[in-house]
Amino acid sequence: MNLYVKNIGQLVTCRGKQAKYGAEAMRDLSVVEGPAAVVIRDGIIRFAGAAKDLDLSLTEGCEVCDAQGNAVLPGFVDSHTHLVFGGYREDEFQWRLAGDSYMSIMERGGGIANTMRATRTTSIEDLERSARAHLDAMLSMGVTTADAKSGYGMDLDTELKQLEVVQRLQKSHPVELFSTFMGAHDTPEEYKGRSTEYIDFIIREVLPVVRERNLAECCDIFTEKGVFDHAQTRQLLNAARAMGFKLKMHADEIVPFAGAELAAELGCLSADHLLQISDEGIKALANSNTVATLLPCTAFSLKADYAPARKMIDNGCAVAVASDLNPGSCFSSSVPLMFALSTIYMGMTVEEAVTALTINGAAAIDRADRIGSIEEGKQGDLVILRFPSYKFLSYHFGVNLVRSTIKKGVVYTNHIN
Repeated sequence: MNLYVKNIGQLVTCRGKQAKYGAEAMRDLSVVEGPAAVVIRDGIIRFAGAAKDLDLSLTEGCEVCDAQGNAVLPGFVDSHTHLVFGGYREDEFQWRLAGDSYMSIMERGGGIANTMRATRTTSIEDLERSARAHLDAMLSMGVTTADAKSGYGMDLDTELKQLEVVQRLQKSHPVELFSTFMGAHDTPEEYKGRSTEYIDFIIREVLPVVRERNLAECCDIFTEKGVFDHAQTRQLLNAARAMGFKLKMHADEIVPFAGAELAAELGCLSADHLLQISDEGIKALANSNTVATLLPCTAFSLKADYAPARKMIDNGCAVAVASDLNPGSCFSSSVPLMFALSTIYMGMTVEEAVTALTINGAAAIDRADRIGSIEEGKQGDLVILRFPSYKFLSYHFGVNLVRSTIKKGVVYTNHIN
């Protein structure tokens, strides 16, 4: 698609092709004050900068999109979601409001196991229909790329079914998907008390099929006290790496468990959650290529302490922010809520939050070389706001500020006032 975006009041480029570490880098948005322009040809950005520097011959044959003096940013990257699932857990949410803990609900058969049972019995068509609706909502809020994890099957057939839904959506929905296999989300009922045997099963029976069918790029695991320990995490992720998978970890969410240190040691793309990260874990991530992916909507939903974003950034970590959309601990993919919680409750500046949802989110799924910023040679993924400055993303909180989302040069306009 060829597109000429003109009359940009503020062009937020977030220039770079790798994660940004620490406060100084994360606050550098490389803003071009308007009038500015972007030209996309064949889905790739060919010009991004001040309008006065544009060679108008580049715009020949382009569809014209008038930004009307508003701010333009890179498309948002939601680098942690569980968007393919069956059933809901609205009752469990009420239990948590009444004081039950997330782990206590899991221990009595709720939580992930509840969704596992529902997902196993939901047809692939219904799973696709539900996930597509979530992606439609995400697109309307400016998300152009998202991670999509399995992990609600925990058997061969259902894990493949979830990943096949992701593959179908990758071919048919504008939001680009990064597919992550997460069979090690919990130990299923049939392996209760035999979690190491379950890891053996994944390595022996599931990972090879996922690899053969090219259904996932990445392998993730829930490393947590009472779920999977360090030895099991090493066993699975080392086997996954040997098969060609990239690696991720759910780490240090419920209790301090040295998960961040292990993620850095194993070379994971990201360590996610990190509510209970230690000072040693922060240091390990700051000295590694592993992105710290924080999920503030989950902390909000669980009424938990937020991850120490300010401390992590000030100590040199590369921080991303993502939704963790799932039916249990966070039934939301709200970009406005992510910005509000990141800036108001996690102490991030709005510039850091923008970086966290663009170039650092891209790095967390190994896509920073092609998305996450607005510069020549990158994919034409943009967001046009309804206001003249990116600062409105935190100032006008809790409201969808996206006027149009552009994916590979195709414009998807929100019909909102």
